[in-house]
Amino acid sequence: MSQKTTKLAGATRPAPVDGDDWFANPKVDLLSGLVVALALIPEAISFSIIAGVDPKVGLYASFSIAIIIAFAGGRSGMISAATGAMALVIVPLVEEYGVGYLFAATVLAGLLQIGFGYLGVGSLMRFVPRTVMVGFVNALAILIFMAQIPHILLSEGEHASGVLATNLLFIGLGLGIIYGLPRISKAVPSPLAAIVVLGVAAASFGLDLPTVGDMGELPSALPFPHFPDVPVSLETLKIILPFSITLALVGLLESLLTAQLLDDLTDTNSDKNRESRGQGIANIATGFLGGMAGCAMIGQSMINHRSGGRTRLSTLASGVFLLLLIMVLGDLVAQIPMAARVAVMIMVSIGTFNWASIKPQMIKDLPGPETIVMVATVGIVVLTHNLAYGVGVGVLLSAVFFVRHVAHVVKVTSVLDPDNVERLYAVTGELFFASTNDLVHSFDYDAVRVKRVEIDLSNARIWDTSAVVALDAVVAKFAERGIDAHLVGLNRHAEDLHSKTTGKVATGH
Repeated sequence: MSQKTTKLAGATRPAPVDGDDWFANPKVDLLSGLVVALALIPEAISFSIIAGVDPKVGLYASFSIAIIIAFAGGRSGMISAATGAMALVIVPLVEEYGVGYLFAATVLAGLLQIGFGYLGVGSLMRFVPRTVMVGFVNALAILIFMAQIPHILLSEGEHASGVLATNLLFIGLGLGIIYGLPRISKAVPSPLAAIVVLGVAAASFGLDLPTVGDMGELPSALPFPHFPDVPVSLETLKIILPFSITLALVGLLESLLTAQLLDDLTDTNSDKNRESRGQGIANIATGFLGGMAGCAMIGQSMINHRSGGRTRLSTLASGVFLLLLIMVLGDLVAQIPMAARVAVMIMVSIGTFNWASIKPQMIKDLPGPETIVMVATVGIVVLTHNLAYGVGVGVLLSAVFFVRHVAHVVKVTSVLDPDNVERLYAVTGELFFASTNDLVHSFDYDAVRVKRVEIDLSNARIWDTSAVVALDAVVAKFAERGIDAHLVGLNRHAEDLHSKTTGKVATGH
């Protein structure tokens, strides 16, 4: 197909590939989907174990969500499946009430996500600052690497002694293939080549290395739709609603952040509200199929991106190949050494981390508050292992620093009219709860020697009733000194707000 071009500021560059063109590069997308599917199996099993459910619950969720989101989602090339963040939310629910309530909570979470999508929750991504996104990405890279440490050092399980050197050798060999093969040929994604080579080597030499099968038993039958085994009552709703709300919000946060990350990496745009609705549709179907709630997987999405997957075909392929691998080739897949997966995830960790953000010159050039926000985001995520907490703290800190900055940009200047009859004040800046104290104390009340002052607000913006109270206080302070103060230059919004609330709100009781 011919490549379109886009003119921008006098330059001509290739236009981004349309992600809705399923067959823009089918070979690369299919192979990339296979790499993702192989990496999904041990992760889905691990997340099932975290949630306290059978491994098939995570595996059913992973292939059903991946297949459905390929059609219903708003971001092409993004991988969604069972995730650790969602697994952590449902642990108390499963422990106390059982797996039936998990499926019911998953369905309700999906319904909530569809509702959020229609309410336009995707537009809220504009309020996530760049420094929070950088901190989010760096924290993700750190968490991905930290999750591999037990598999690198073999600190868990019966393989912890005797095979450490071989395990490290295989991981090193896998990294060598991943980074070295593209220098020779890009016909096959290097992560897939590493998995195949290490799997064949381990089987040929009969090495006793940890394998994918050691993580848990793979299912041998397809799931069938069924209604969650819970009583249909208000009591059930009271039990699952808090968990469903948390699942819906955490799932959307991770999904929309991942979509934004891929938007930036591919220089394309995605429909965040469609993605929100798509996540909901996928979770509803998954709940009826006996799977746990899921969302976008940042690590797997990065594997897909690094392997060349760009279209919805790569997302669909990951789900279809996952289904085929566990149903048809389960015995073979179970023998793949975990060292191969570790090598792939280390590659993802290295590629995900924003190394430019920690260069001394970059840190020196960044404003102090932005560095604090980035470090705080990373710190909270690493400490809590919860991406939502870190992003929440980062956004909150950014808001605090922003308010603190704009609160101090209110300026009041004055001149005396030529006839020495009145003093003219000009107010500029944003007038809201954080800037009102500066506003009240910016007038030289006792220095005024005329009987009338005019306060021009043409270049100021009144945002809330705190600003109205402050302006009333300024007028009152002049009145106490026998000076008649008048407000002029109010725009329509400010005049409407002021006329409705002046004299009706106060700081006292």
